[in-house]
Amino acid sequence: MSVENIPYVLYLVSIWVVPALIAITFHEAAHGYLAWRLGDDTAFRMGRVTFNPLKHIDRFGTIVLPALLLLLRAPFIFGWAKPVPVNFARLRNPRRDMVLVAAAGPATNLALAIASAWLLHVSFLLPEPVAAWTAYMLGASVLINVIIAVFNMLPLPPLDGGKVAVGLLPRPLGRRLARLEKWGFLIILGLLFLLPFIGSRLGVDLHIFFWLVGVPSFLIIDGIAAITGVNIDLMHQLIAFVLGLD
Repeated sequence: MSVENIPYVLYLVSIWVVPALIAITFHEAAHGYLAWRLGDDTAFRMGRVTFNPLKHIDRFGTIVLPALLLLLRAPFIFGWAKPVPVNFARLRNPRRDMVLVAAAGPATNLALAIASAWLLHVSFLLPEPVAAWTAYMLGASVLINVIIAVFNMLPLPPLDGGKVAVGLLPRPLGRRLARLEKWGFLIILGLLFLLPFIGSRLGVDLHIFFWLVGVPSFLIIDGIAAITGVNIDLMHQLIAFVLGLD
């Protein structure tokens, strides 16, 4: 990275920081809050039902890794927060409530994405250059929240979608899927890094992560733009800028 690019990179980072912290904080707090309301106060007693981002940040997964990927202009941004502890056995209806608690995080992210898109209408009433920075930040918020929601709903433990699938599948199938949890993180890393690397050596497109997360995410973003009345071309321009593609 050249010295001339430093101001641009710092501007880009400033656009990502606030929506990323809000996205992960609300996601994790939603898990803990709904678990508390449904009978398990584990997260509440540990102080995790809070909008204080410091309670949810994982230094490497939330800050270092995403920042490195952003600075390197990786084709994707990947990270994680501290998972909220939930004792599913303490829920009033464990099988049903596990699904609700797991889905609460991604549902909250979708709500944040819709709210961010709607606020774009307000951002353009602000004076320049605040209006441009705010619009880019809101575009980043839409992107971050949708990707977090889609990624977490992949039906693979320990992701939220894996817990939802375990709760919805017939018990024998659910138990088999739950056994994958100890391998889940390695499978995710394989999808993110190993398969694309192998594909590049073989001359084959094996960017499975983009097919599973990227494609549906951009379809959802277009849908959010439509229902909030945001010009789709404008949404694409904002996202291209925050991804460093503009």
